[in-house]
Amino acid sequence: MPKSPDRPSRKVSESAHETSALMMPLDENARGHVFGGVVLSMMDKAAAVCAIRHARTSCVTVSVDRVDFREPILVGDLVHMKASVNFVGRTSMEIGIRIEAENMLLGTRRHTNSCYVTYVALDRNGQPTEVPLLELETDADRRRFAAGSERHRLRAAERATEKAALVEAAGKRTR
Repeated sequence: MPKSPDRPSRKVSESAHETSALMMPLDENARGHVFGGVVLSMMDKAAAVCAIRHARTSCVTVSVDRVDFREPILVGDLVHMKASVNFVGRTSMEIGIRIEAENMLLGTRRHTNSCYVTYVALDRNGQPTEVPLLELETDADRRRFAAGSERHRLRAAERATEKAALVEAAGKRTR
């Protein structure tokens, strides 16, 4: 994204965040796997750290794109969350999350989940506030930014379609 004299910028690497947690028996569901909600909570926290680091202000979750559980995470696995800013709009940011489960006894890792979480930065009054531009340093940064830009466009179009449908439905109810 081009630099602007009026708007600060941050490198993707400056806000990237990685965290790990050992999955314990309290995280287990009736099937012996880790609860999906435990994973979602960890994802949201990792993404929030990344968003706040980028914006340097409070941020709130606006949406979580499709989350597919590719394979189970087991009690005893060390779960790794890797979060980075993929795309920024004016007040919003798309954070990409990659989740891997490590069997520490075997020394193997497997990719279990990925998703995109959108955050909006808030000022002291709880109103949306502008976020820094994103400095793209690598080919991977540029690829993720382009893909994030397209997802941003698709989300906006989807919201516009939903809003139009609600307005139309409301109009039919008042007739």
